[in-house]
Amino acid sequence: MSLNLPQGVQITGPILPGYESVLTHDALALVAKLHRAFEARRQELLAARVARQARIDAGEMPDFLPETAHIRAGDWKIAPLPKALERRRTEITGPVEAKMIINAYNSGADSYMTDFEDSNSPKWENQIQGQINLYKAIRRELSFKNENGKEYKLNDQIATLQIRPRGWHLDEKHVLVDGQRVSGGIFDFAVVLFHNAKEQIARGAGPFFYLPKMESHLEARLWNDIFVMAQDHIGLPQGTIKATVLIETILATFEMEEILYELRNHSSGLNAGRWDYIFSCIKKFKKNKNFCLAQRSAITMEVPFMRGYALALVQACHKRGAPAMGGMSALIPIKNDPVANEKALAGIRHDKTRDAKDGFDGGWVAHPGLVAIAHEEFVKVLGDKPNQWEKQVEGNFGPAQWLDFQPEQPITEAGLRNNINVGIHYLGSWLAGNGCVPIHNLMEDAATAEISRSQVWQWVVSPKGILDDGRKVTVEMVRPMIAEELTKVKAFVAAQGEDTASYDQAAIIFDEMSLTPEYPEFLTLPLYEAMA
Repeated sequence: MSLNLPQGVQITGPILPGYESVLTHDALALVAKLHRAFEARRQELLAARVARQARIDAGEMPDFLPETAHIRAGDWKIAPLPKALERRRTEITGPVEAKMIINAYNSGADSYMTDFEDSNSPKWENQIQGQINLYKAIRRELSFKNENGKEYKLNDQIATLQIRPRGWHLDEKHVLVDGQRVSGGIFDFAVVLFHNAKEQIARGAGPFFYLPKMESHLEARLWNDIFVMAQDHIGLPQGTIKATVLIETILATFEMEEILYELRNHSSGLNAGRWDYIFSCIKKFKKNKNFCLAQRSAITMEVPFMRGYALALVQACHKRGAPAMGGMSALIPIKNDPVANEKALAGIRHDKTRDAKDGFDGGWVAHPGLVAIAHEEFVKVLGDKPNQWEKQVEGNFGPAQWLDFQPEQPITEAGLRNNINVGIHYLGSWLAGNGCVPIHNLMEDAATAEISRSQVWQWVVSPKGILDDGRKVTVEMVRPMIAEELTKVKAFVAAQGEDTASYDQAAIIFDEMSLTPEYPEFLTLPLYEAMA
């Protein structure tokens, strides 16, 4: 099947039946226009990340920017929100796969963030089928029948849609403009906006986005400029697009107000993306001999550096009339084990109770079975109010809280093995095309996999990477464990009736990503290149 492509645009991925419905000439023309206007800036910003990292590796510590002090001191607020985004007690997230879209829409959550990013494996087929699925879902035409003949359809009452494109560091390798790969984020955004924005507006809700992985207000400015050009291109009034920014890097924490300011006509607040945030802390301070975090299970939202970040986010948002959204607990309901299930649900309840009392206006869940619990805890605090912007968090937050990386212990053999096991299991699943995987009763995505491999790398490199029994974590200790945990993962996957073909490669990649002397920036970059 051939496509009618704009001048200078090439598609190198296979064109399967139905793809022509979203890979249209005019949608790709918008992709090309945005690429030509903004790709050079994207590359400059990615180069600025590398330069900043080199300075941090050399001992520089982050702080507030002196050149933006006037923004932090200024008296401004974001533009008013549309009605569809006023109430966001519960937000459910998940990949752009048909069954998950329908279940999330129908979950009873106020909004649904559909994900082209961390919970989605970016195979070409996943990205394009995801676009087709959303096109149909927005028009209420999406249905799904499983192998047992069970049919899934959209309810009359559905959640408000928000869409997360890929982060700035990811390309779409199957789409070239003038011989150059396009940004994965620009591709995801432009195609979905072109086809659906006017339809969404006609139906009363959209176009709304979630923006991941940003490290500075200049990266937010780039998104804002893209929104301005895209709205002009398709004939939307300026400010129609609204976007919530995930604060999931340690550097963005120092620029939260500036990020809100850059997007102020298009902002729908900030979200505390906790898992990527932990990964970002490890990544940024990987060469700092004083930095070494305890195993993942000990890094909760209650530890001081995470709590300081969360409260500061609420403070920044409410000061500027913006929603403050709580992040994701990885806990999910557990079938066939009532005791473990009760414990998991109690953990979710505790998480949402804390967020609501701290001032968050809503929070994320990973599973439809958790919507009611999250909703209940926010209602206890908010009552019938759409938000709690009147709750202003007192106190001064900054480097003293955000850079106080504790606890450093425990690091146990069980914690080390768990990181290896989760890392291999997730990578194998990702390579097979599934980016959202329940493992050991937790919902894992790319962010939690990044923590797993980053912690292993950190414990090997850091002089503080010592197990609770006194043994130093070394390459010689970890490598046999990788082989042992691979065997366990393959046995588990096989017992589920799933193919184990991708897991040997996953173990090799995990070894390369966690035991190499030079730390690889993102797990997903070499994985994406390795992906068929």
